[in-house]
Amino acid sequence: MAEPPRRAGGPDDDAGAAAAWDELLAGRVPPSPARGGELAERYGPLVAHRGPLVIAQLGQSLDGFIASRTGHAQFVTGPEDRAHLHRLRALVDAVVVGAGTVTADDCRLTVRAVPGPHPVRVVLDPTARTPPASAVLTDGAAPTLWVVGEDATVPGEPAPHVVVVRVPAPGRHLLPGDVLAQLAARGLDRVLVEGGGRTVSRFLADGALHRLYLTTAPMLIGDGVPGIRFRGTDHLSGALRGPVRRFVLGEDLCTELVLRP
Repeated sequence: MAEPPRRAGGPDDDAGAAAAWDELLAGRVPPSPARGGELAERYGPLVAHRGPLVIAQLGQSLDGFIASRTGHAQFVTGPEDRAHLHRLRALVDAVVVGAGTVTADDCRLTVRAVPGPHPVRVVLDPTARTPPASAVLTDGAAPTLWVVGEDATVPGEPAPHVVVVRVPAPGRHLLPGDVLAQLAARGLDRVLVEGGGRTVSRFLADGALHRLYLTTAPMLIGDGVPGIRFRGTDHLSGALRGPVRRFVLGEDLCTELVLRP
């Protein structure tokens, strides 16, 4: 049975939140009854997870769009959800996005809203179309893996913080299993798939995700860039289901769906 939503309040207002967050960053789960226990409750399962972990996060409108029809996406969800996203970044080894997200948002993929280390940034780009001036390819803020197809032409010499990784790209698509294998070979076992909708949907459809965090904002866009989309089922009995938890983040509602242990 789904648990009732937990109101954020938020955890950052708790006098013990900073200490609880430090414990989580150190790989320890503080006891939930302690001050700052809301953070322990929310992120403790991620810290306690043993073995490879692949999670995904998306923020979308009530009608399922992550951006307007023009691609404008700043901001669908509010600052509390962005802090939640940055906490997820701080708790993983690598954050994965598609080239379309980099092109549309020029995202930095660093941890800025909360204390914590930057993850390795991973750009999935089978045709090497990411703009060379993109922040992830130029700012040097964190190590970056530019994952391209075997035959893709990479323009110029990448910056020192960028490593070009070549993998097969059948039909100009990178397979989640191949990507995760490349990351695991580099010791990057805890992975956040952050966007966009096509990339998250591909990892979801491939059965690669352990958990999905889907935050919905109280707005209706009407038409735009869709969020989760994959080949579904004719009968609802075949729909993807799993244990859920819900957290109220300001005006937004985050649903955590557990897809596999």
